[in-house]
Amino acid sequence: MSPRTAPARRSLTRRAALAAALVTVAFGSACAQGETSTGSAPAASSSGGDAAAPVVRLDFAFYNPLSLVVKERGLLEAAGVTPQWEQSLGSNKANEFLRNDNLDVASTAGAAVLQARANGSPVKTIDVYSQPEWTALVVGEGSAITSAAQLKGKRIAATTGTDPYFFLQQALAANGLSAADVEIVNLQHGDGRAALERGDVDAWAGLDPNMATSELQAGSTLLYRNVDFNSYGMLNAREDFIDEHPDLAQKVVDAYEEARAWAAANPAELAALYAQQAQLTPEVAARVLERTTLDLDPVPGEAQRQVLAGILPLMVATGDVKSEQAAQQALDTLLEPRFAQAAAS
Repeated sequence: MSPRTAPARRSLTRRAALAAALVTVAFGSACAQGETSTGSAPAASSSGGDAAAPVVRLDFAFYNPLSLVVKERGLLEAAGVTPQWEQSLGSNKANEFLRNDNLDVASTAGAAVLQARANGSPVKTIDVYSQPEWTALVVGEGSAITSAAQLKGKRIAATTGTDPYFFLQQALAANGLSAADVEIVNLQHGDGRAALERGDVDAWAGLDPNMATSELQAGSTLLYRNVDFNSYGMLNAREDFIDEHPDLAQKVVDAYEEARAWAAANPAELAALYAQQAQLTPEVAARVLERTTLDLDPVPGEAQRQVLAGILPLMVATGDVKSEQAAQQALDTLLEPRFAQAAAS
């Protein structure tokens, strides 16, 4: 078919976090975004460029700092591609965009894309954009709950089909509980934060940057943390896009790797860009970047497979995938390393 028209680890994150704390960014109203109040995404936007250039439909997300670098620095336009951008408000929304053929490439947590593929979504992971500690169980200021074991019988907000949701399932199991022992309230991430701060729920499976904002601005505390329960940040593409336009898939991954190199070399600029684009205070941006590793091997492979293999039985037990066979087959066919290998070479 014819072209369309119209990824040393902690060193970078520590430097970026320190730089963010020193950056002064002017805001009319500094507040945590990453979700709208309704949980709906804004209309798609194009960065302009050559009308005859091939078009790629992809997302940006505040849980994916590299996507902001690619977007704001015009890296795809410089490679002769016209991007059409859509904001993903969570992994579940990114997966919806891919499943419904509204986007070609979108960013999710690893657990979320595994679930999506196991349930029939024709997607593959083409790049690893981060290794974050982006989720934890959060309680509101002054909460009497001091351990995860005390969550029995409590209301917990979580966005189903996302890393915080699977983190919650793992955290409950690690503390002798199951989903049947609590009431899970399905809310988009920003709405979950608001519900926690209002006292409508007892705990929240949080996601940065909303989680960091709630910590620093509303006095919320992280009740339970376990970085090993966080799956990687994955960049995923529709299989038909990979098959029909491998050159464009390569250009997207190349742009991500250019963004990663720029972020490593420019931590202060990264912090400022992130704070501005996500409408965060420098302090919140610093907290998020402090627990987000960007300088890692971008090639999807054994590290991601091991994390997802540990989550797979939980997905089966909770009924979040069609069957164990479907989940295992999805894991066996999810990772597509060739684009990141070519970009890293």
